[in-house]
Amino acid sequence: MSFVIALLIALVLMAFISVISQRSRTPLHNKQMEIEKIDRLLPQTQCGDCGYPGCRPYAEAIVMQRADINRCLPGGNNTIKNLSRLTGKETRPLYKPEKPSNQVAIIDESVCIGCVKCIKACPVDAIIGAPKLMHNVIYKYCTGCELCIAPCPVDCIQMVSRN
Repeated sequence: MSFVIALLIALVLMAFISVISQRSRTPLHNKQMEIEKIDRLLPQTQCGDCGYPGCRPYAEAIVMQRADINRCLPGGNNTIKNLSRLTGKETRPLYKPEKPSNQVAIIDESVCIGCVKCIKACPVDAIIGAPKLMHNVIYKYCTGCELCIAPCPVDCIQMVSRN
């Protein structure tokens, strides 16, 4: 019988602690949780096309109401819809920069070793190729973000003017 009483007391204490912890959450804690939820919806490309240095800073800007939910180019319309559902904000057309990047990546085919590192780094899948074969850039899709340059072990990627 004492075991049952001890169990009941433990359950009551656990329920009490749960209620207290829910009430003691600060607005800052709630904002952090909202930032994490938004960040999980973003594609994690860290391309900077939204005007922020990565997905987490963009999520923070959305929560702090410094940015709209339509600025994620790699995420596109699906991300806007998901962010709208989560935040309750109205869906808007995908933001297009007034002045798109005037640069595009090119790969020196004679130097490329086919390591695939640039393909993995490209947030918009603008690079095609296969392991140990030469890679190439689909200029139409390249945003000029330069994220493919750093991982290239043979420095065969350069940015050039689109014109």
